[in-house]
Amino acid sequence: MARTVSQLILDTVKAAGVQRIYGLPGDSLNAFTDALRRDGTLDWVHVRHEEAAGFAAGAEAALTGNLAVCAASCGPGNLHLINGLFDAHRSGVPVLAIASHIPSAEIGSGYFQETHPQNLFAECSVYSELVSHVDQLPYLLDIAIRAALDRRGVAVLTIPGDILAAKIDVDAPAGPITAGSGARLPDPIELGRAVELLNSARSVTILAGAGCQGAHAELLTVAELLQAPVVHTLRGKEFVEYDNPYDVGMTGLLGFRSGYDAMADADVLLMLGTDFPYRQFYPPRARVIQIDLRGEHIGRRTRVDVALVGSVKDTLTQLNTTLRPHADSAHLQRSRQTYLRTREQLDRVAGGDRDRTPVLPELLARRVDALAADDAVFIADVGTPVIWAARYLRMNGRRRLLGSFNHGSMANAVPQAIGAAAGNPGRQVVTLSGDGGLSMMLGDLLTLVQADLPVKMIVFNNGALSFVEIEMKAAGIVNYGTGLDNPVFAEVARAMGIHASRVERPSEIDAALDAAFAHPGPALVEVLTARQELSIPPTITAAQLAGFSLWATKTLLSGRGDELIDLAKTNLGARLHRRTSD
Repeated sequence: MARTVSQLILDTVKAAGVQRIYGLPGDSLNAFTDALRRDGTLDWVHVRHEEAAGFAAGAEAALTGNLAVCAASCGPGNLHLINGLFDAHRSGVPVLAIASHIPSAEIGSGYFQETHPQNLFAECSVYSELVSHVDQLPYLLDIAIRAALDRRGVAVLTIPGDILAAKIDVDAPAGPITAGSGARLPDPIELGRAVELLNSARSVTILAGAGCQGAHAELLTVAELLQAPVVHTLRGKEFVEYDNPYDVGMTGLLGFRSGYDAMADADVLLMLGTDFPYRQFYPPRARVIQIDLRGEHIGRRTRVDVALVGSVKDTLTQLNTTLRPHADSAHLQRSRQTYLRTREQLDRVAGGDRDRTPVLPELLARRVDALAADDAVFIADVGTPVIWAARYLRMNGRRRLLGSFNHGSMANAVPQAIGAAAGNPGRQVVTLSGDGGLSMMLGDLLTLVQADLPVKMIVFNNGALSFVEIEMKAAGIVNYGTGLDNPVFAEVARAMGIHASRVERPSEIDAALDAAFAHPGPALVEVLTARQELSIPPTITAAQLAGFSLWATKTLLSGRGDELIDLAKTNLGARLHRRTSD
């Protein structure tokens, strides 16, 4: 049956389970948006900036595991998608992007708004192709969808506007388009080598990442057999730490001492579904076994002695039937004791602070954790909100934690919340937004209102790009260019029709959060938080220590001693008060 190319695209993505498309209209995309209007069965989530469409699609795909779709017009329109698509691609979630293009007859002529999207998107996709003829479309569309689903990444189709409007006599897919099972077992010989190494190990530590999704029971079984502490990565936190008596926290720049020590003290490190990037936190002398469904990820960060290419769940199922139980639990017990002491220290920091202003961010994060729903979706902005989310949000097997954890883009929280809320109606979605991140994509607060998405935004307003300031301190650089002259975000939000409140003292936090969480629509809680709050990594290098000392000296000599006084008050005064009042 003859239909437009745009209608065929809609019929095909619906066969893949798609229920909505994120985007911003434009002239080269007009035939596509008109097909959406005529079809009437797919939601069009109209964002204010195309970058938000890419982030939103990625967040929906991350939560559902299904294909999500975004679309943008030619030239600058689809160029704006690239940051959100990079994030989705590096997170390994299935997204299809429709990048409309200039008229096909004008390609190569330097036409108005001309770019070459199929080249531009090649680095952030598993498939990127230009549709240059109508007859290509059905096949390339099918390839793109299956590539996104089976290879867990972004697929981009660049389609000129005239082709989107053209007629095509092709039937819609007869059945659903689904991904493969993802089940895969490693080579039996390598599996045998892993068993031999693990059985002979004196102390094993497990580093568990996002690839442990769906393998919680198998993870606990192998940890019990090996008497192994489990260190989780940030992306693995939501799938690993809950109901886990072997968990010893995180390592890395955002982690804390117990995770670092558990890895440093191991003679065998078992890596499960993780691409943890920071080489300085890997144990220098341990033997390493790495399990990953993507073979190209193995050995990228540290030398690997045994490589097991397969899914974590299926590989652990096989390992658990052949491993010999370890009787010596000394390594596990030491790691757990260090973790409990570290956890107690972190919780003490997040205790009361005599109702002072500004509020300690640890206290705010802890109250958000306590008052949010048991199945909330948390989304943290890149920067210090990620630190507080990693340390104070508790996962329970129902909660989710999203962020730009691999790509590391600012301003991800609200755009990702758009997709999380649109794809999961009725579920509480909470952002931990930085003042820098919120203001960078401020316009898409209007998307929340227009699409009636009840996202709850918690804004850590410390008037600075504070994570950048921490990096400068460690490098011995005087803070410069990091201050933010912010508006009252609560007033801005109210002007947009969003329920909003501003908090200046700890005693005001619970009432403001309760009101925001109870409000049926979007809500914003702006909290004035301490700018000079330090987050110390689990290990500090001599270079970092020297850099911090140099920063303090330079800051004092440049006449900015008040910053040193503020830092001391924030990080010493409050802690001394809490220690003496315990």
